[in-house]
Amino acid sequence: MWPQKTRRWIHRRFSPDGRLGLRLTLAGAAVFLLAVPFVVLLALVNAHWAPLRNLDDTATIHTHGFVVRHRALVGPLRATAYVFHPWVFRVILLALAAWLLHRGARRLALWVTTNVLVAGAASGALKAAVGRTRPVLPSPIAHAGGGSFPSGHALMTVVGTVTIVLVFLPLLRRAGRAVAWAAVAVLSAASGLFRVLLGVHYLSDVLGGWILGIAIVLATTAAFETWRRGEGRRPADPLREGTEPEAEPRIAGDDHAA
Repeated sequence: MWPQKTRRWIHRRFSPDGRLGLRLTLAGAAVFLLAVPFVVLLALVNAHWAPLRNLDDTATIHTHGFVVRHRALVGPLRATAYVFHPWVFRVILLALAAWLLHRGARRLALWVTTNVLVAGAASGALKAAVGRTRPVLPSPIAHAGGGSFPSGHALMTVVGTVTIVLVFLPLLRRAGRAVAWAAVAVLSAASGLFRVLLGVHYLSDVLGGWILGIAIVLATTAAFETWRRGEGRRPADPLREGTEPEAEPRIAGDDHAA
């Protein structure tokens, strides 16, 4: 049984009705994800830390060797570079933002657009700043330009899938929500692992992309929830109700209710 003070602390941070509210929990989680694991990983990459480098090299060599021994995988793996390309998700999200704007969900459209812009800017800036070269293999099966850290495919898949789910979450029932979040996890994991199998990213590049993508969506969602509370709207749980629960009629196409 937890002490009473501990229960009160948890209630304030995880209950939407608490004084601090879920928005600050999300903001704190984003800061933690960005300031601790990501910054540590970034520092280790920049320092060429031997254990991390050995782990990256070992994973790259073994996964590449597996693909080379199973040449039937080469074609499908190359296709994933296009299916999960960052621009695929950018176009999808910008089209979603345009549709939301048309439906009258202007704030939600702005949030979606912000996620696209922040993710793109963060990925580009970090790749240029870190300047990590991509894996060099004796018989590469794929090539990619630009810096290696973080993986833009992994980052944008996380941002894209989570953003889409948070937009449509108000329309889903409990089972649908579980399926949606499971799909996010599977697609995000697949996108990153495919980059390692293709030999165009190290494992730490993918891990950095995943962490940064989660942090970006958490931070923008926390900011959006802060705006909602400032407008006097009821506290909401974005992970269960979506970013803007009150936009459900507009998303569902119920013009009269909207």
